Amino acid sequence: QVQLVESGGGSVQAGGSLRLSCAASASGYHMGWFRQAPGNEREGVAAISNSRGSGTSYYTDSVKGRFTISQDNAKKTLYLQMNSLKPEDTAQYYCAAATAFSRGYWYESKWWSYWGQGTQVTVSS
Repeated sequence: QVQLVESGGGSVQAGGSLRLSCAASASGYHMGWFRQAPGNEREGVAAISNSRGSGTSYYTDSVKGRFTISQDNAKKTLYLQMNSLKPEDTAQYYCAAATAFSRGYWYESKWWSYWGQGTQVTVSS
């Protein structure tokens, strides 16, 4: 079992940047970022598949070219660099971990077993 702790959320104006961090208590998991806005379902934002150490990244279409997911294996920390932020990016952001990875359905929360407590990102226009 792995514990996840997010940090780095905050309030920013549209066009600004934030970097989220997720400290994990253990390594060897596939990792992802999800977000949930009030009244909406939790949606996948980005993920890294660590199958055979590949580190392959996946993004939802709405953040491609603006967000970058990365990891520091030595620090057991996952990052989400968010640039060109938009008001529609406002949400609670969650770090997630899984022991198995679904390339076709990684963006569905049901495939992820471990969750952090979340960090709020608010983007004003």
